[in-house]
Amino acid sequence: MGSMTALRPLDPVALRRDFPLFERDFGGRTLAYLDSAATSLKPRAVIEAVDGYNARYTANVHRGIYTTGEEATAAYEGAREKVARFLNAAESAEIVFVRNATEAINLVAATWGQVNVRAGDRIVLTELEHHANLIPWQLLAQRTGAVLEFIPIDDEGRLDQAAYAALLATAPRLVAFTAVSNALGTIDPVREMTAAAHAAGALVLVDAAQAVPHAFVDVQAWGADFVVFSGHKVLGPTGSGALWARRALLEAMPPFMGGGEMIREVRLRSATWNDVPWKFEAGTPDVAAAIGLGAAVDYLAAIGMENVREHERGLTRYALELLPREVPGIRLFGPRSADERAGIVTFTLPEAHPHDVATLLDRDAIAIRAGHHCTQPLHERLGEPATARASFNVYSTTEDLDRLAAGLRSVQRVFARSA
Repeated sequence: MGSMTALRPLDPVALRRDFPLFERDFGGRTLAYLDSAATSLKPRAVIEAVDGYNARYTANVHRGIYTTGEEATAAYEGAREKVARFLNAAESAEIVFVRNATEAINLVAATWGQVNVRAGDRIVLTELEHHANLIPWQLLAQRTGAVLEFIPIDDEGRLDQAAYAALLATAPRLVAFTAVSNALGTIDPVREMTAAAHAAGALVLVDAAQAVPHAFVDVQAWGADFVVFSGHKVLGPTGSGALWARRALLEAMPPFMGGGEMIREVRLRSATWNDVPWKFEAGTPDVAAAIGLGAAVDYLAAIGMENVREHERGLTRYALELLPREVPGIRLFGPRSADERAGIVTFTLPEAHPHDVATLLDRDAIAIRAGHHCTQPLHERLGEPATARASFNVYSTTEDLDRLAAGLRSVQRVFARSA
């Protein structure tokens, strides 16, 4: 398990040999990939796991009573067990495979929410949320008459815990919040917020899409009721992800979609449902993506998530010191301390729109993100229509950040000449 690996310096240069994209030539340069918060690169172990299924034992799962069918089922369910271990779930049946965190949140809103939320019930969210942890609750509120409330942030992007306590006093039905902000990197106190919500009688959903790639996530220690993440942010394939939930909740929830696999018996006018987690996995799943996700969490577990976290903390600290020193006028967003944020650094340049910054950096083979990062309400709070974002993973280096700083100075020179 990732949490048990001894802390040791992570060597991103050595790890880069595992990622084929770094072998590609970008005009005589290696790519400085600083957009891992959007999607992570894939190591060979993941690529080979996906290719292995497609090349050697392609079959539908849970159905084929023949060699490759049994191999596919074993690999698919083996991946579920790997994800359960990686999250420290009590059992693999608590892991529901989905396409991404967005689907997982919609699943909870459409099943648990539809049954348990009524007119006037409160759902507490935050100003930090990705649209994926906002829109499903808006839709549920429109259907049921529930009321959405929001925990505000301070000027460094930290949640106002006094305001949260006041909202809990209104006895909300659910609290849903991100463990790590995808836009600012803010790390929220999941255990403490979950305990407070439970004391107020609320259930808790945690969007861990940005937490799982950066630090060991222990769902039992967190104590939440639902935890979701996307595989493509954790070195896994697109189209993979998981919902973790307590078994009792999953068993009480109605199905999300109807079809094959999620049933036990079907008659013309009635049906009964399969056991969890298969009750929520209608139809043929993306078997290859799930197997690739299992390979991804194995890869990270072998590195050790404490080592991943320490590496990214060091890179974040380096960036927070480097950029203000080397790039005059840059404005940084989010907590000032690297201890309070994941490997994400968000910024603006006063003379250049973030989209222009990203376009010019791309000419130097530097990949960053620009826009509102699916957090328009947060950007309204920041007073910025868009920001630029650099984000890190195990393959990121201080040289990438040095190239970023030099690239931003070049951007400034371009706009100074055009002024």
